[in-house]
Amino acid sequence: MSFFSAFTDYIASHPHLAYAAIFVLALSESLPAIGAVIPGTAVIVGLAALVPSGVLTLWPMLISAFLGAIVGDGLSFWLGHRYHREILLRWPLNRYPELIARSEAFFQRHGGKSVFLARFTPGVRAFVPLVAGMVRMPARRFYYANIVSAFVWAPSHILPGVLVGAYFSVAGAAAGRLAVLLVALIVILWVTVWVVRHVVRRGIPILLANLERLRGWAEARDSWASRQIRSLLDPAQKETKILAALALLLVAAAWTFFGILEDVVSGDPLVRTDAAVYRILQDLRTPLGDTIMVALTEMGDTTVVIAIAVVVFLWLAWRRAWRTAAYWVAAIGGAAAINTGIKVALHRARPTENLYSGWSAFSFPSGHSTENAVMYGFLAFLIARRLQPAWRLPVALAAAVFVALIAFSRLYLGAHWFSDVAGGLAFATAWLALLCIAYLHHQPSEKGAGGLLVVACVGLVVAGGFNVYRRHAADMERYAVRYEAPSILAAEWWARDWQQLPVQRIDLAGETEEPLTFQWAGSLERLEADLAQKGWRPPPSWTLAGALAWFTLRPGPMDLPTLPYMERGRLPSLTLARPRGEVGRASSRFVLRMWATEIDLRNGHLTELWIGSVVEERLGSRFPFFTMAQAQPDANAPRDALAAALDASRLVTEPDRSSTYIWDGQVLLAHDGSVLASSGTRALQNGPVSP
Repeated sequence: MSFFSAFTDYIASHPHLAYAAIFVLALSESLPAIGAVIPGTAVIVGLAALVPSGVLTLWPMLISAFLGAIVGDGLSFWLGHRYHREILLRWPLNRYPELIARSEAFFQRHGGKSVFLARFTPGVRAFVPLVAGMVRMPARRFYYANIVSAFVWAPSHILPGVLVGAYFSVAGAAAGRLAVLLVALIVILWVTVWVVRHVVRRGIPILLANLERLRGWAEARDSWASRQIRSLLDPAQKETKILAALALLLVAAAWTFFGILEDVVSGDPLVRTDAAVYRILQDLRTPLGDTIMVALTEMGDTTVVIAIAVVVFLWLAWRRAWRTAAYWVAAIGGAAAINTGIKVALHRARPTENLYSGWSAFSFPSGHSTENAVMYGFLAFLIARRLQPAWRLPVALAAAVFVALIAFSRLYLGAHWFSDVAGGLAFATAWLALLCIAYLHHQPSEKGAGGLLVVACVGLVVAGGFNVYRRHAADMERYAVRYEAPSILAAEWWARDWQQLPVQRIDLAGETEEPLTFQWAGSLERLEADLAQKGWRPPPSWTLAGALAWFTLRPGPMDLPTLPYMERGRLPSLTLARPRGEVGRASSRFVLRMWATEIDLRNGHLTELWIGSVVEERLGSRFPFFTMAQAQPDANAPRDALAAALDASRLVTEPDRSSTYIWDGQVLLAHDGSVLASSGTRALQNGPVSP
């Protein structure tokens, strides 16, 4: 029996210990210092999740929490009433001067209501009753607020846990383990938050002290490095923190851009991710989505960018902000020039051909992403510097969201690869950070950026709206989805053209995974019906009950849903499983996943062609909370098990692939019987194995 089963069985046999623990935890949360380090609420909520499974009873739990909360606050009040402020000088209370100060301010602000409100306020809840006792709050008034707050606090903590437990109860045997897992996760989260707060509270003063020592060291010397350090740490320089943040942003963005550029040039896994993302988005396209995304991409067209750039430049010139206008021209013009230069140098083709001509026909990096990110980013920078602090974040977020929507529209419409957009945004961020650093370093004194928000918005509405009105119909046709699936003769596929299909699965991250050892011509319904006669069944769906089956003890191989592996951005169209061995004793299963290809077979009519992988998944409990299904590297035994279940099939050998213990290079071909029915092709069904 597992530890968690034993734990829940022990609680069921000794429920009085759980009720006593709830009483102590509720009490401890109201005690100064102790309540700041004990995760009482987390454990109480977790234990309450055991109620629906019958391990604990609701009413004793509510009464225990209610009484514990009253006694805890009462004890804290008595300590303050008995020892007054002298208790604050004793350990461990003398280690929490900030919390005590906050609690006193909280009590002064809310008066008698603070006892009730503090019960639900993290941080001060364990100290306000102590402060109430120190200031001689009338006992009758205190206990009235104490009892009322405990009456509300107890069900507000226990009932959510009960609801979670009721939600888990659909898992049956997994309910107890899930409740214990919930307790563990809540405690871990609470401990993590406490550690982070403790480190921040202790670490920031240490960091500030070290920075002060560094500034003193720099002031005692006269060198280039010491002058830079003094400038960076000078509290009189308001832009120092912004410059430091921009410098870090410049380094990070430049590193990201050159990393993407290297992957594009060398064809690393990121390029395979491009194909997966492209296929996913093209499969998700809808008429309404096309309309919205075409409008967004038109709002970011070069004509709109030029129009807004000219309007902003004229505004700055009219306000005689010549230096800011020069930076504006450098931002837009420099980004466009460098972007075009990289495109011409790489000559990377777009995912969809014939969208553009000339230099615009090249793909990397995305011009829409680069130019709009630089323009709206620099606009947000200029505008935010002259706004109140409360308005700066909304302006920056608005610009970022609009740029992100334009960039996503390029992916959605198939105009760019993912790496094109990511590279364009990374380059734009680095270029923008460099310009902002230079701008702040020169400290331009002109105030001509005032009114830029209105000017830019008007320019966007007028120029963008006109561009959408003028080009939308033509662009809907330009970016329309075009499905042109190639086709091959069924007999040629059976003889040799099966080699055109991929031989290994590529996941969403671009990594090469298990071999694709199965090809099927025909309908998936026929394949499923044929395999059903040999014990292959669809696994459980990813419903709540199916997902929670992973938390049961020793589940059967056919009780667990399978992971939806992706093949070049596509989810499997059919998934079947079969236990390896007897159903009651099997600890592993074979899993078949089938994906659509972009090739149709011609044999008097068009037939769909599918590729698939067959893997063995072994079930185990490496972790005490849930079962794991680990795919085995051997691709031969699962494929042979599938071959034994199909009649019209044969094994062919992948050319130029050496045999290994993982995969011998053979691929299983099968069809539904009607694919090779034409004359002259049936003889190929039993023909020799391809070389």
